[in-house]
Amino acid sequence: MSTAQPPPVNSKTTSKGSGTWNQISEGREWDDLLKQFTADARASYGFYGKDVDWEEIKRLPRWRRPFRIAKGFFWALVMKLSPARRVMLFAALVMLVISSPKFPVTRDFAFDVNLATAAALLFLLLLSLELADKVTMKRDLEIAREIQSWLVPSKPPVVAGANIAFHTRPQNSVAGDYYDAFYPLNDAAEGGKLFLVIADVAGKSVPAALLMATFQASLHTVARNGVPLSELVFRLNRYACAHSLDGMRFTTAVLAEFDPKTRRLDYINAGHNAPAVRRHIANAANGIAGVERLEVGGMPFGISLDAQYQMGTVELGSQDALILFTDGVVEAFNDQGQEFTDAQWIAAIHALPDWDAARSLQFLLQRVDEFVGVTKQFDDITCLVLRCE
Repeated sequence: MSTAQPPPVNSKTTSKGSGTWNQISEGREWDDLLKQFTADARASYGFYGKDVDWEEIKRLPRWRRPFRIAKGFFWALVMKLSPARRVMLFAALVMLVISSPKFPVTRDFAFDVNLATAAALLFLLLLSLELADKVTMKRDLEIAREIQSWLVPSKPPVVAGANIAFHTRPQNSVAGDYYDAFYPLNDAAEGGKLFLVIADVAGKSVPAALLMATFQASLHTVARNGVPLSELVFRLNRYACAHSLDGMRFTTAVLAEFDPKTRRLDYINAGHNAPAVRRHIANAANGIAGVERLEVGGMPFGISLDAQYQMGTVELGSQDALILFTDGVVEAFNDQGQEFTDAQWIAAIHALPDWDAARSLQFLLQRVDEFVGVTKQFDDITCLVLRCE
């Protein structure tokens, strides 16, 4: 079963037109470009707004606030430049200022210093330097993303009597989310247990991705020793505590062992979003397809060496679906700032058709995409679906 890739929603393209404009816009229509610009503007506002002293602004008279806000955003932008580039920016601004006025010398002669062209060239040079940094960083992040992709499965394992699909969508080039499905003892042919995991390291981008890589390495090392699930969780927490910066870089996770012969799932939820088991109507006691949450476990890894974890057990029936996901799914928001919420996610799971894992995953993520639209993604989104046959 291949990994499901849900189609993009509300992304309008057109094959009409050619030439420079079509190359610049990638064939997108005006309404789509406007929505993307709005999303970028909102993201930039949030990025620079973190450095603005809003408490001080609230104490000012209303008529002074717009000027103070503009000043705050200006300095938030300037201070993110290197010292040399700040000098370049101010030099260009000074050139623009002194290019505006004219100084009359006689009735027929005025002294006019026009440095607007030089200022424009200086702005263009500054932009090119910033773009060069961004392109270099993007290339490095793409390499990091490629390396990170080696740490997760490229295709689902073969499972007797079940099928699996998964999908991850980083907020940046690299992610702090982790998912996996593997046989620790390489005994799939002998009917061995399948190990399932989904995890989320606190934070985003490179720091979270580095901790995710160490989590993956320690998990595989311990799991291949054939230790019980409870012992594996104990060791992972001990390792996470040693690398969590006093609990600041904790990790939430769900770790589970699935026995294909009995369809029994043993799991431990370490402070993660509770996975859902969508019961097929034929397996429901009341004749209504329901959703069961898997909440048994303990606190996230990396917070306390004394943490205790309980193990939960659930029996899966024919056509039942197990859905594991990260908080980026339920915390996705639209252009009005509204969250998708856990309640809407569970409603989508309730409405899940009796499809295989790949199409089930596509159905669920499409519900999220329809809600979000073209709003820029705020967090990593990862989902794993196991469907019994």
